[in-house]
Amino acid sequence: MITVAVIGAAGRMGSEVVKAVNECDELALVAQIDPSFTRDDTHFSSLNDALASTNFDVLVDFTRPDVVAQNVELALSRGVNCVVGTTGLTNETLEKLADFAVDGACLFVAPNFAIGAVMMMEVAQTVAKYMSHVEIIELHHDRKLDAPSGTALRTAELIAAARKESPAKPGKETENEGLEGARGADYHDISIHSVRLPGLVAHQEVIFGDQGQTLTIRHDSIDRTSFMPGVVLACKKVPSLSGLVVGLEHLLED
Repeated sequence: MITVAVIGAAGRMGSEVVKAVNECDELALVAQIDPSFTRDDTHFSSLNDALASTNFDVLVDFTRPDVVAQNVELALSRGVNCVVGTTGLTNETLEKLADFAVDGACLFVAPNFAIGAVMMMEVAQTVAKYMSHVEIIELHHDRKLDAPSGTALRTAELIAAARKESPAKPGKETENEGLEGARGADYHDISIHSVRLPGLVAHQEVIFGDQGQTLTIRHDSIDRTSFMPGVVLACKKVPSLSGLVVGLEHLLED
């Protein structure tokens, strides 16, 4: 039995993770951590309290970009595997955090835990070999703290690695004074446009263009339960991994 702690357990994603772990026969939820909790046998207000009181194999983090790094550093230094769904950390930061891992612990990070989103990124990477002109539009709920999303950044990285050329982006960023930003964020020479609105969950379009044609790949998470199979899979797999692993696709290969 793999024992699991969830930090950010009172949040929208964290509460779904708690339900998913409890419903899996191969996982045992031994700690729920959130600053709003009153201490009891399984509820803790801080990660330090949880680590001092109980042992667990995996820590699942769905917190905030400003606290996730310190959570991961502490857990890895105690030999606890980490499954991180909180986005906003740079690749450089992730590599530094992985250095804190002891006893073969794994830092697993997924920009998106939805299987369909992983397939979207895989298809986009394939298309990029043949259609190099591309832009990304990502749409999320209005309470998401980071923009562009981790999914959009990961998609751009995969596309940039796959395409044979990096064509110049059309349009002038500063053509109209005071309207800078109309062409979106520039990441690996790919424009990324972020939308934040109530009513959305997590959505992304990857739009490729070529002579006389366009190809659009779109994924929609209409409910947060779409992420749970990926989270559960990661909890099962990370005890057999070590070091830094980024992307759910690495867990689907076998």
